[in-house]
Amino acid sequence: MAKISKMDQKERFIEMRAKEIPYEQISMDLGVSKPTLIKWGRELELEVSNRRALELDFLQDKYFVSKKKRIEFFGEQLNRFKEELFKRDLSEIPTDKLFEMAMKTIGSLKQEEIVIQLKEKGTLDDTLESLTESYLEWRA
Repeated sequence: MAKISKMDQKERFIEMRAKEIPYEQISMDLGVSKPTLIKWGRELELEVSNRRALELDFLQDKYFVSKKKRIEFFGEQLNRFKEELFKRDLSEIPTDKLFEMAMKTIGSLKQEEIVIQLKEKGTLDDTLESLTESYLEWRA
């Protein structure tokens, strides 16, 4: 069996600590003493923290916790409700339930709405002109 390099051990350590595996288990898996792992933990704290954040981001995306995924999910659901509504005769009893579900989904989508503001790159002349206009309006 080939010996694992110290760099590979540290990379594996970062990965395992990000998954919150205890030092004792890491020590057994990597064949490194617990005091050495504690030292690595202090040295590699930033790397472990960043890897943990990436793990959480992956899980949020996987389980529809991220805003983008929730909007996509609610949008897909709304499309399915609409398609089904168009197929149905509105006099059917289950239709009111379907409308209720569609309205709740619209409400969920509305909660995810954000105001999108595009920024423009202005010139110094534009800025001076705007300030001059504001000053003149203020004096009037």
